[in-house]
Amino acid sequence: MGKQEIVGRLEEAGHRKIKFAVCDIDGILRSKILLIEKFIEISRKSTGFCDVVFGWDSNDACYDNVEMTGWHTGYPDKKAHLDFTTFRHVPWDNDIPYFLGDFENESDVPACPRSLLKKIRQQAAQIGFKAVFAQEFEWFNFIGTPSEVDASGYRNLQPLTPGMFGYSQLRPNLHKAYFNDLFDLLYKFDIPLESLHTETGPGVYEAAIRYDEVLAAADKATLFKTAVKEIAYQHGIMASFMAKWNEELPGCSGHLHQSLWNPDQTENLFYSGDPQKPMSAIMESYLAGILHCLPWVLPLYAPTINSYKRLRDGAWAPTTVTWGYDNRTTAVRVLNGDPKATRLEMRVAGSDTNPYLAMAASLASGLYGIKNELKLDSPAIVGNAYTNSTATKLPSNLWQATQQMAQSEIANEILGEAFVQHFAKTREWEWRQFGKAVTDWELKRYFEII
Repeated sequence: MGKQEIVGRLEEAGHRKIKFAVCDIDGILRSKILLIEKFIEISRKSTGFCDVVFGWDSNDACYDNVEMTGWHTGYPDKKAHLDFTTFRHVPWDNDIPYFLGDFENESDVPACPRSLLKKIRQQAAQIGFKAVFAQEFEWFNFIGTPSEVDASGYRNLQPLTPGMFGYSQLRPNLHKAYFNDLFDLLYKFDIPLESLHTETGPGVYEAAIRYDEVLAAADKATLFKTAVKEIAYQHGIMASFMAKWNEELPGCSGHLHQSLWNPDQTENLFYSGDPQKPMSAIMESYLAGILHCLPWVLPLYAPTINSYKRLRDGAWAPTTVTWGYDNRTTAVRVLNGDPKATRLEMRVAGSDTNPYLAMAASLASGLYGIKNELKLDSPAIVGNAYTNSTATKLPSNLWQATQQMAQSEIANEILGEAFVQHFAKTREWEWRQFGKAVTDWELKRYFEII
């Protein structure tokens, strides 16, 4: 439907309000409810949205080290533009009309994640590629409300179900209303899932979102995380997409599946058709680009302090710059042999990623490999990548990863200097906040004995 048809249908249906949202640097949707008359007015132009959404962190604490916005600029409004292709209704909220927006036309808002992905998607289109992506998520579910969990100090959390039951037929039946709502309501919300099942760990679910062109895929992945949390609330459940909430349990991934197609999406350009050479030349260069750029863009796949607790040897998450055929110990898993399903799975990304930025990092890295005709300079890993002593190790914490990114010519080239500068500053802020915190580990370690 076009813009005018959408506006006409909403007027005709008698809707009095709509909801729209923009995505901040951490992947959090910041939204407003608008009166239908106001919505009609801005449908012809744009609407003001305070740029503090790029000037504070996930807890609304204002950065003191970024240039794009701050007390020094007065936190002005910027022009947000609604994308009418994102129109959908929210089935668990009285079918309120919903739209996503971004700041694509605002050159002084380089921090907008959706705008960055649109720019890189356009670069792919200019050389004849249609990028097709899908993200899958693992997340833990807990019994309780935000107020109850906060009052407990985030201690003694009660997972939705006990035990390590991956792919369980039994566990979803304990809370089947919630489990079924996830699948059914997300479908009505235009986020179709290819699969939904329990993962190993108490109260863990995993969902694979149906693939789409890269911007729509990122929209769906970003909306998915918020939608799951809202549906969970209605069942007295809290859904957490932390990368690693408990050191004794598995972490939560956000793997990125990706491939390049011709413009009308009738030919998968990753598929070679040759059983003796299962990857096309385009796929090889794309993979080489992802591997080459990975150490320099790691914070877009692992954006939080907690991300690096997941990236541990033997913990179902990669720690090295490696690839392999259908190998779940490597950074990139190659899946091929079928003309429709040939693709790459970037396994470094956690469930705490901002989907727009994670997909932007992958696509920009892959295009870098193609443009520079990179060749795979490392063999496929056969067996356990964790025991490979020759592979390049990934940075082990957010500070190291951020410093590598900030100083990287590659990151600045493929993502833009203005974005890299801003994003790096936000990660440095995050590291500083962590450095000031007194943790439970320190209390238990030092309180009495030191």
